[in-house]
Amino acid sequence: MPDRFSAIVIDDDKEMRHSLRVLLERAGWDAQVFSNAQTALSRLDGLAPDVVVSDVRMPGMSGLDVLDALSDRHAPPLVLVSAHGDIPMAVDAIQKGAYSFLEKPFEPRRLLTVLKHAAEQHRLTDMTKRMREQLVSLSGLDRVLLGSDPRVTDLKADAVDLAMARGPVLIRGETGTGKELMARALHRLGPRRDADFVALNCATLAPYRVEEQIFGNADTLRGSFRKADGGTLFLDEVGACPSDVQAKLLRAIETGVIQPVGSDDEIQTDVRVIAATNEDLSQMVEAGRFRADFLFRLNTFELTLPRLIDRGDDIVLLFEHFVDQLAETYEVAAPALTAEDAAALLAHDWPGNVRELRHVAERRVLAARRGGGSVADALRMADLTDDVPATLREAVARFERTLISQAIAAHAGRMDAVAEALGIGRRTLNEKIVKLGLEKEKLLDDIPKSAD
Repeated sequence: MPDRFSAIVIDDDKEMRHSLRVLLERAGWDAQVFSNAQTALSRLDGLAPDVVVSDVRMPGMSGLDVLDALSDRHAPPLVLVSAHGDIPMAVDAIQKGAYSFLEKPFEPRRLLTVLKHAAEQHRLTDMTKRMREQLVSLSGLDRVLLGSDPRVTDLKADAVDLAMARGPVLIRGETGTGKELMARALHRLGPRRDADFVALNCATLAPYRVEEQIFGNADTLRGSFRKADGGTLFLDEVGACPSDVQAKLLRAIETGVIQPVGSDDEIQTDVRVIAATNEDLSQMVEAGRFRADFLFRLNTFELTLPRLIDRGDDIVLLFEHFVDQLAETYEVAAPALTAEDAAALLAHDWPGNVRELRHVAERRVLAARRGGGSVADALRMADLTDDVPATLREAVARFERTLISQAIAAHAGRMDAVAEALGIGRRTLNEKIVKLGLEKEKLLDDIPKSAD
């Protein structure tokens, strides 16, 4: 019967082993008995018991040694029994993770009650773990958080928990770490999964249109906030959001009330906001470029995605996962991973993180379709395209940086003239110089003396 509980009994006393087996089997349990702990532990994975019962004092490996061995794995609960009552030892065992401690001779019904509760808890924990794994898979979270690195394992658990929460979430991470994938997974895992997920990249919007794009206008534009009503609004690159819009977003998050541009009407909404950034918003607060109260509201819950380079052997696991997926897409046999390929993957610094890894996997699969290639070749191809911006925002920033630098040089550092030539205000010019990381003094030093 699939609902029968099962137990492993470890005791060097033959009569006690027999007695416990008879007790358990009469109570409807499946019981396997062992005279020593080493043999029992070697059979643990195959038998997959709901609970382990062990004597404390045994030759060789003691019950406390069994407790230490079980603490390193997803193991069933351990109930310790002993003919030698020792309260400090019992307290220590419970603190180290033992489910319970019973002194011999014990009352049979009490033992059965303890074992039943332990087995029920183990099954509930095991079922919860399987459900979490299924949810992670269904949500697409494995596309970015596949692997066994402890940070990744913890992130998966945190994501499942935060998906059920109501407050805003701030996702931090470098470009290419999978921030939008994480946001979409939080949406799919949560109670809003049947409503809309609306993504908005704040950095790609013209400054004068950000408020309108988010809140809509009095005419026909609904705006992202209303489109996400009942669902999730994802604000990518939230650091690019203008200060006045931050204030209105803060009110919208706290009250659910928005006011379209050009309208006197207030509209009640129900939206969960998830924001993402690859910038240090705390430093932006200190520099006066981001509202502290808005940051404190956004980071009610926080997730930080690790860099790919910090994930060790997960790099190889992720690469093989992508290769298998892409080989199926392109209808070719997945190329085998050689020792040289693995070494090349682990030696690379992965500035583009998971996104870059997937691109390299795709180049490897396409090369295999043509009958050749290696990971090293795919990485060399990546180096040839390093000058191509990965996102529209990066392309715009690169263009602005070049244009402003040229204008400063052309006007010999006269900033009013630079601003006029660029068609922007002096204050906006100063903000862009800071945001783009331009060193005005260095640019002025580079101007030829004849320009003075």
